[in-house]
Amino acid sequence: MHTTITFLKPLSFSSTMEENTHEKHDEDHHKESHEEHHGDQNKEHHKETHETHHEEHHEEKPKEPILKRIKRFYINNYKKLLIIPNIILVLAILQIIIHVSMTGDFLNKGVSLKGGISITVPLDQGIDTDALKQQLALTYPNNDVSIREISSRGRVVGFSLDIDVDPSNDGTTNAIIDEIRSFTNLELNKGEYSLETIGSSLGSSFFRETFRSILLAFIFMAVVVMLYFRKLVPALIVILAVVSDIIATLAVVNLLGIKLSTGGIAAFLMLIGYSVDTDMLLSTRMLKKQGLSMHDRIMGALKTGLLMTITTIIAVTTALVFTQSAVIKQIMTILLIGLIFDLIFTWFQNMGVLRLYLEKKEGRTENEL
Repeated sequence: MHTTITFLKPLSFSSTMEENTHEKHDEDHHKESHEEHHGDQNKEHHKETHETHHEEHHEEKPKEPILKRIKRFYINNYKKLLIIPNIILVLAILQIIIHVSMTGDFLNKGVSLKGGISITVPLDQGIDTDALKQQLALTYPNNDVSIREISSRGRVVGFSLDIDVDPSNDGTTNAIIDEIRSFTNLELNKGEYSLETIGSSLGSSFFRETFRSILLAFIFMAVVVMLYFRKLVPALIVILAVVSDIIATLAVVNLLGIKLSTGGIAAFLMLIGYSVDTDMLLSTRMLKKQGLSMHDRIMGALKTGLLMTITTIIAVTTALVFTQSAVIKQIMTILLIGLIFDLIFTWFQNMGVLRLYLEKKEGRTENEL
């Protein structure tokens, strides 16, 4: 009986170690790959979650209404807004100074304020008034000539000519009437036209009287304001706003070349009343409503004041568009310019200066909105 003996080859220690090392390396590599993949997924998931949360947070925040942003800007930047009326006032004063240096007067006076003649001619059909004005301007280059059409129910029924010649010189007056005859081909016998003369002394006297009345209006207005508030500074602030409004309006009237008549002077007197209304409203709310915050006092006055001024602007604009009278047109034009400036000088200048005065007096500044 034969016995077979099989010798097993012994495993090498180094080979076993290599295999174990390889297996461990594979396991570590697999583990690292798994962790990296898992980490990338976590990062992506975290990023997506953050972006989603940010978007949701962004969507949840409502957009602030534009009126609220305007209100915040108006309340918080009142010192910066003071620059606007100050610049306008300085430019207006410069314009008036330049106008005085060029013309010798601070405004353009019409015939009713400096004297001259006014001729009104009825017509059956319209004429080229611009051509007639140019013809007379060439004949009388040193005089101011103004012509306006007279309309009724949308139809031209005549024209009115104003020229600042010496009304006592009958030769000059007859020469002007002859030029009108030749241009219009009308006979223009006596009774077919109207002639009004205003002496230079009468016009100058009237202007002095009206100018004096404006100064008295300012003085009495200041007295009433001081008696009401019993304080000098608020009264001076109100007067400053009204004076600024008148100066700025006068500068624009000069720039537009408007020749002021008696109606124009009346418009400035009316403008004083319109301007002081809103200034008194603002000052009363800010000085008397001590139980409310400064912001509430200002905004309460602003709502009421804007409603008053805007409704007046609408009425004035309507009259300006539909009226056929040159005098009413001049009055409404001056009022419209003044009311627009009144918005600036009341709600920027008056509000800003009065608020600075009250904050200094009360020794505190309210937090911004």
